[in-house]
Amino acid sequence: MSDATTTAKFTREQIERDLIAILTDMTQDWDLPFTGGIQPDTRLMADLAFESIDVVQLVVAIEAHFQRRKMHFEQLMMVDGRYVQELQVKEIVSFLEKQLAE
Repeated sequence: MSDATTTAKFTREQIERDLIAILTDMTQDWDLPFTGGIQPDTRLMADLAFESIDVVQLVVAIEAHFQRRKMHFEQLMMVDGRYVQELQVKEIVSFLEKQLAE
């Protein structure tokens, strides 16, 4: 097995597809008024009715999917020592793109 296979880089498109699949799987049984499918501009709290426990479950699902631990999600979820009130899919994708490149 070559080094290229073991250190495969994820493309932004692949990360976005995978994240949307994770979110779709998580929310498929929720009774949401949200329609149109999950897109890059979809907001976790306002559109998908995420609560803090859902965010924790999302982090666990992302780490399991990408087989990476300790991805420093606090960099995404905290600004100036405060938790952010909203996250969009595209913000998570950008964060993951940086984390998975390291």
